[in-house]
Amino acid sequence: MRAEFDETLVTGNDMIDSQHKELISRINQLLDSCEEGQGKIKAVKMLDYLLDYTEFHFEAEEKLQEEIQYPGIQEHKAKHAEFKQAVKELQEMLEEEEGPSEAFVEAVKKNVVDWLLNHICVWDKQVAQFIRE
Repeated sequence: MRAEFDETLVTGNDMIDSQHKELISRINQLLDSCEEGQGKIKAVKMLDYLLDYTEFHFEAEEKLQEEIQYPGIQEHKAKHAEFKQAVKELQEMLEEEEGPSEAFVEAVKKNVVDWLLNHICVWDKQVAQFIRE
């Protein structure tokens, strides 16, 4: 399952939407590298790349929330922390394996793709709604 950026994920904030598109692109690159059997080193690099961009994106979102004095910022930050922990667990899982296994790919789909799509649709859209109001 590849993540696709579509109208259901649009928050209306150009910066956030463009970063979400990039984040989804990086997730898909990770999945592609795993499914094409490009090996552990490539998967590790792609996962590191994803984590770096995630850090950048979450910092931008949190800075925006601080600027607008978003009342749900602490809960939102907690959700971001959950995601970062999930990615770190994927890194550990990958380190223990010879390469990206089917179990690893399934974990990426569940803990990254599904989580991100849900996060955008629920949490990020709440922030966007707050901005519009």
